[in-house]
Amino acid sequence: MSVGGAGAVYDRGYRPYDGPRGLRGAATYALYKASIRRALGIRRSWRQKFAPFLLLGIVTVPAIVNVGIGYVTRDRVVDAVEIITYREYVGVSSALLLFVALVAPDVMCPDRRQRVLPLMFARPLTGIDYVVSKVGAIASILFAFSFLPQVVLFVGNMLVSDSAAHYFSGHMDVLWKVPVSVGLLAIYYAVIGVAIASLTDRRIVAGAAVIGLFLITSISSSIIVGDIVNGQGSIGGLINVLGLPLFLRDLVFLGHVNPDSPLAGVDHGGPFAIATYVAILLLGAGVLLRRYRWVER
Repeated sequence: MSVGGAGAVYDRGYRPYDGPRGLRGAATYALYKASIRRALGIRRSWRQKFAPFLLLGIVTVPAIVNVGIGYVTRDRVVDAVEIITYREYVGVSSALLLFVALVAPDVMCPDRRQRVLPLMFARPLTGIDYVVSKVGAIASILFAFSFLPQVVLFVGNMLVSDSAAHYFSGHMDVLWKVPVSVGLLAIYYAVIGVAIASLTDRRIVAGAAVIGLFLITSISSSIIVGDIVNGQGSIGGLINVLGLPLFLRDLVFLGHVNPDSPLAGVDHGGPFAIATYVAILLLGAGVLLRRYRWVER
């Protein structure tokens, strides 16, 4: 008797895992690293890497141009030509806005759309751990993308100055003001972007919502504040979700609200800006923790 067809038997031997076993911290850190790799397109096709690194290049261009102009004019003028300051460089650029709108949905939405959250939370991982890892990943990348151009600007200016040691000693305050300001900005946009992306499983909807929130509040604030006359702004500047971190940046660099900002002349404008900043962070954190609490039940 013959048996039609041909078959194959595969001996796939399974063996127990005998490597190191981590607890919640290890699981959170693993998810943090995986989120960074996904956001930057690491171990993915070149198309996934193109946008993040293109945006990094864009935000670095002003630093390179500034250093180049300083080098060319170093022997022609008494004072070095400076097209952008360290305070101004800690600002909201279109590149950072696009980065948040592209990366936050890409990091958050696939987990819900592909229904892998129950699998993740079958491990020693809580909703808080999940939120911390995702926000931490986006904030880390935003910090790096905002801080690296500052390093280029600082090192470049130091090298093209008459005395690198004199420039370094004369700008010691930049060494703490820039990281603090960049950190405030990175955490702020990470929380907002991740919170909005957690509300849907469609990346395009989340990205549009992020851009829409920033642009609508920015335009509305500009209409309310109007022209700043005699250094007098309006409390309406606080509704600008896009530019709110700039008020805290000015407090770090200047110690007070910038006279040219929408909060100029407003009584207690600095404390109001800090309170609004904290309130938005708490609101975003509350949305995230409530959104992912169900997986722990």
